[in-house]
Amino acid sequence: MLPFLNKIGVLINEFISIIVFSLLDLLDFLLGYTYKALDLLIELEWRSKESSIIPKLESKSIVRVTCSKRQLDEISDTLYARPTLLSKLTISSSESVDQTNPKLTLNFRTLPSPRWSDCHCKTCTSWRCSMKETLFVKATGIKETQEDVVFIHGFISSSALWTETLFPIFSQKARSKYRMLAFDLLGFGRSPKPTDSLYTLSEHLDMIHSSVLRPYNVKSYHIVAHSMGCLLALALAAANPASIKSLTLIAPPCHPSGSEEDAMRRLAPRRVWPFLTFGASLACWYEHISRTICLVICKNHRIWEFILKVVTANRLRIGLIEAFFLHTHNAAWHTLHNVICGTSRKMEGYLEIVKNQSKFPIKIIHGVRDVLVPIECCHNVQSRVPRSKLKVLPKRDHLTVIVGRRHELARDLEEIWDSANQCE
Repeated sequence: MLPFLNKIGVLINEFISIIVFSLLDLLDFLLGYTYKALDLLIELEWRSKESSIIPKLESKSIVRVTCSKRQLDEISDTLYARPTLLSKLTISSSESVDQTNPKLTLNFRTLPSPRWSDCHCKTCTSWRCSMKETLFVKATGIKETQEDVVFIHGFISSSALWTETLFPIFSQKARSKYRMLAFDLLGFGRSPKPTDSLYTLSEHLDMIHSSVLRPYNVKSYHIVAHSMGCLLALALAAANPASIKSLTLIAPPCHPSGSEEDAMRRLAPRRVWPFLTFGASLACWYEHISRTICLVICKNHRIWEFILKVVTANRLRIGLIEAFFLHTHNAAWHTLHNVICGTSRKMEGYLEIVKNQSKFPIKIIHGVRDVLVPIECCHNVQSRVPRSKLKVLPKRDHLTVIVGRRHELARDLEEIWDSANQCE
């Protein structure tokens, strides 16, 4: 009887999803034209006012849109071609596409930074006042006497995921032995959020090298990564496997090799239930709906932070609240497609390099209740790199696998680092 009811539930979910997402296709189409009109009207006036108020800073060139073959190859197909019922009519507010060969005809306009739909508060725009366009880095310890551990957060997050949860509870022995480096990825947290960046994998990696590894003289190091950060961690490990001492991957979205569209369908199958799947579907498939969500939430994040403090009686850590809000739609949209979806075709190559050209230990941690990253992703990594060890945690999801077991995770990480040193 139970299997029959489950089947009925699946059919109902699929039927409702078809109706809901068909309506969302239409809504996103209409919002596309709405935002195009608003961008033309508002940003023309915004640029004229801005030029008379804010002095132009000398260009430091973080990462900029170019026409290099390397960058064009890293643009995900899902960025400009998402098959919906109205895909042929869908427009984009940031680029115009020739349907015959979209990658070769992307035309980007010079846009103000931040845009009118982004937050203009001091926290979100602090990077524009800095003379150095580098990532925001939180470092503990002194290099001369310690080993390095690099922490990489996931999508729509920040370094607070680590500094607010794990850093305060590491043992005194670990704090004296390891220098810990956590940073906000390009486009997130307090790091730069340029409007003319494509936020490709190579751009994220270049910023990690120029803002973290080189300035802090990181030569050999351990990596701890969560969610999307695992993709960047594997890319770093594949680029220079000799420099990695250990690799800890928490909820890695390493889907089996396939097209970028296949990766997007696995990540966001366009279903109304579970709720997190519905949210992921909105973020992946609908550029203009997701921009509206950012307009309501991220632009007004100080109001939402205040409401959450009142509702929760200030029990939530403010850093974790900010981590969810401090990003722009442009950064999130391009990173989602060019990194999470775009690396699907490269992941098999990265895992092959890690398997054959390195010996460092690999630990994979996954929560049973994680609906965003299925357990098959972890099995995919384990099958490609047999020496990796998988730890599956009951009653933990995509986030509580970290914040719900902070003390246990801190002890696990210390053991991983110590055992890696003993194996050398």
